[in-house]
Amino acid sequence: MNNDAQAYWKANIRLVLGCLAVWFFISYGCGVLFAEPLNSIRILGGYPLGFWFAQQGSIYGFVILIFVYAWRMNQLDKKFGVQED
Repeated sequence: MNNDAQAYWKANIRLVLGCLAVWFFISYGCGVLFAEPLNSIRILGGYPLGFWFAQQGSIYGFVILIFVYAWRMNQLDKKFGVQED
């Protein structure tokens, strides 16, 4: 495997690991680990923020994460000349 291919896959894996870290923080961190401190914050008519993250906020975060991943992968593909036309 040449150096460009190794650099591409290294950047690709780094992006995937970063997305997994954000996913873990949003789903497990905000929905479970930090739920009690977040519940002291009320939003949208009095709902606790920890509950909101566990029920709906994580879904919004995941959808945003999908778009960010696709955008960053397109940038990465263009940088290494492997983009789809």
